[in-house]
Amino acid sequence: MTLRFAAIGIDHRHIYGMAANMIDAGADFVGWWTEGYPGTEEGFLNRFPDVPRADSAEALLADPAIDLILLSGIPRDRAGWAVKAMEAGKDVLSDKPGCTTMEQLDAIKATVSATGRIWSIDFSERFEVPAVTRAAELVAEGAIGRVVQTLGIGPHRLNRDTRPDWFFDRDAYGGILTDIASHQIDQFLFFTGSSDAEVSLASVANYANPDDPGLQDFGEIALRSDRGRGYIRVDWYTPDALPTWGDGRLTILGTEGYIELRKYVDVGSDGTDHVILVNGDRCEKIDASDAELPFFARFVADLRDRTETAMSQAHVFKVCELSLKAQAMAEGAPE
Repeated sequence: MTLRFAAIGIDHRHIYGMAANMIDAGADFVGWWTEGYPGTEEGFLNRFPDVPRADSAEALLADPAIDLILLSGIPRDRAGWAVKAMEAGKDVLSDKPGCTTMEQLDAIKATVSATGRIWSIDFSERFEVPAVTRAAELVAEGAIGRVVQTLGIGPHRLNRDTRPDWFFDRDAYGGILTDIASHQIDQFLFFTGSSDAEVSLASVANYANPDDPGLQDFGEIALRSDRGRGYIRVDWYTPDALPTWGDGRLTILGTEGYIELRKYVDVGSDGTDHVILVNGDRCEKIDASDAELPFFARFVADLRDRTETAMSQAHVFKVCELSLKAQAMAEGAPE
């Protein structure tokens, strides 16, 4: 039987990739609803013109034929909808951040336990990037030995004129570490094989946008686990001359070599998804643009078979927990 999904909240453009990849994995997109008319709606309708808008979110949750709910509304609202969806018997795939407070995370954990539903997050900087697929294959092959450190860089372009009011409201988006840095925390845990970690350093700042005090435009985190170490930097400083939204990079250090990912641009070279591999036998740049994106097909299979081949529930919870702890540390609040 074909999996059927609907979307609640399309306030972030990430919904475009989430929905398109679910369709490519064989699922049917059967409906959507969002509060008001966000600026993302035009692009959404251009991509999915035949998917009907429901009269209400509740109508989607009440439909027994819908198996999965995608969430990409305002970040502070996603956890509440996730709980409602799971209580209605639906599995959930959320945009990041899936929650913005520890209390929300606790409520989600309790609901997963009570309902047996799956709550997952599309960490798109891993799941929608072919270069990461190729890097994961190389690591699994032992190309750089045991991974002991990741260095994750997540710069973004501000695009001020396109941003809604909630983008500049710290409580609405959860803080820069809860939001953006969750990608790099996910990659640290994944590539080092860590099931837990400690936040040893975290800071946030607003260096370039004093007229928007709710915006955090810089953040950093240091992580350590029994498997390795990680450093993360995220920001909203991408210069206008760069031909894409951010020069996202990941360096994976192993005991026998290293891998560097130049995900979305490689300044001075053509193309995207370049993987640099250096070890005892090879020193080369690999074009990984044709690598597959296996997460979504695995996720569909997990929904059908109630397995965890795409990503474990414990991993999703741990990424959220660490991002929230880092945010609290950076802001000087109790964890």
